[in-house]
Amino acid sequence: MATAAACISFVSPSPAPGCVVVRRQTRASASATDRQEVVSPKRRLPLRKVPGDYGPPVVGALRDRYEYFYGPGGRDGFFAARVRAHRSTVVRLNMPPGPFVARDPRVVALLDAASFPVLFDTSLVDKTDLFTGTFMPSTDLTGGYRVLSYLDPAEPNHAPLKTLLFYLLSHRRQHVIPRFREVYGDLFGLMENDLARVGKADFGVHNDAAALGFLCQALLGRDPAKSALGRDGPKLITKWVLFQLSPLFSLGLPTLVEDTLLHSLRLPPALVKKDYDRLAEFFRDAAKSVVDEGERLGIAREEAVHNILFALCFNSFGGMKILFPTLVKWLGRAGARVHGRLATEVRGAVRDNGGEVTMKALAEMPLVKSAVYEALRIEPPVAMQYGRAKRDMVVESHDYGYEVREGEMLFGYQPMATKDPRVFARPEEYVPDRFLGEDGARLLRHVVWSNGPETASPTLHDKQCAGKDFVVLVARLLLVELFLRYDSFDVEVGTSTLGSSVTVTSLKKATF
Repeated sequence: MATAAACISFVSPSPAPGCVVVRRQTRASASATDRQEVVSPKRRLPLRKVPGDYGPPVVGALRDRYEYFYGPGGRDGFFAARVRAHRSTVVRLNMPPGPFVARDPRVVALLDAASFPVLFDTSLVDKTDLFTGTFMPSTDLTGGYRVLSYLDPAEPNHAPLKTLLFYLLSHRRQHVIPRFREVYGDLFGLMENDLARVGKADFGVHNDAAALGFLCQALLGRDPAKSALGRDGPKLITKWVLFQLSPLFSLGLPTLVEDTLLHSLRLPPALVKKDYDRLAEFFRDAAKSVVDEGERLGIAREEAVHNILFALCFNSFGGMKILFPTLVKWLGRAGARVHGRLATEVRGAVRDNGGEVTMKALAEMPLVKSAVYEALRIEPPVAMQYGRAKRDMVVESHDYGYEVREGEMLFGYQPMATKDPRVFARPEEYVPDRFLGEDGARLLRHVVWSNGPETASPTLHDKQCAGKDFVVLVARLLLVELFLRYDSFDVEVGTSTLGSSVTVTSLKKATF
């Protein structure tokens, strides 16, 4: 399969008969920007027992949950402390939410770029009901259906549902660029008005409305603001997502209150049912042609509706809600010199293509694409991946092999894989031109935000994001729209439940 071929290879292990050894690919040379260690493909790494422990039942999971949410280093610090304590990037620990939401919080955590890719190989790991980790939200929140994100590729519904999403993303592809430019052009107009009126503009608020409007207009041909949803769509979706992911969130409430209400209990789906029904009714009407295609693929109409809703509202809208502020944050911090390089590239490519933003023009903007990849590397929109071992295997880090037994839960914290100093120089820095040239191209297989390497394409037989290329395209379009209009901009950055809070404090209009 595509993802496995891009990530791992197999050799016959000598130390543990019956195990599969999962080995990373290597290459013959390394540069200053690509720090991956160089190892002979035949090298056997020494075996090491997976360090760490789960502590006493319940108590150990509660301890780890408290440190994860409320420890001094935050989420990153929680994992980094384990790596330091055990001198290992593969460790045993408990993942939230634990008691009393998740039946079994125990995982083997993969915290480097070498071990992480085993999670992409569905011949080695089972993905059934693991989209949100050690617990699965109630299907009452998805119309009573297990939607595509929770299905393993071996399940019979997986292939037709993923085929339907490929159709959803492609059947109106000629509308993507013009609708994006129209909707996000309006967004920047609204932000200019806010700056003139109060001296600042909340990018996130405007982006939420624009993202949903763009997705529905481009992919369905309908504007939700002109339907019975009105302008309520983004609020309804955000509330619905909160009810699904609340055990993984921290809202800044008093610790005891938050840990009890969010992390120890599930929010009742009945409290958001009316909101979800409004969303479902919109998609029943707006997505009729896509639902028809689903029926031709053998998918029940209601199941198609709820999968389309989930794909557009949770996956796509949720992704743009997180990724776009992240991209604006990192570029805002990068400063005027980087802005000038991007503006020059964008305007030159558009000018050379008759003043139009086209796929050909986008292909002539390598710095724009690299800047997007770098944002996806340094702060991936989905930080965690899970898979349950289908068999005994040896998972390799850079330095050791670790025996994992059939049935054990593997967990990967992606930011530690995509900021692995053995792969990336200056891993904690946003380097917008990191992926330019041959050296940059070689690094792309370590950009894995899509549940697979950037060098692979999603198939019906894997769990790589069906919208992988669509996400990169719209992120590039955001930068094009931004730098066609402005020479530079300034931001103030805060935190939010989903990603970053970004306030734009200045937009310097284009002067060349």
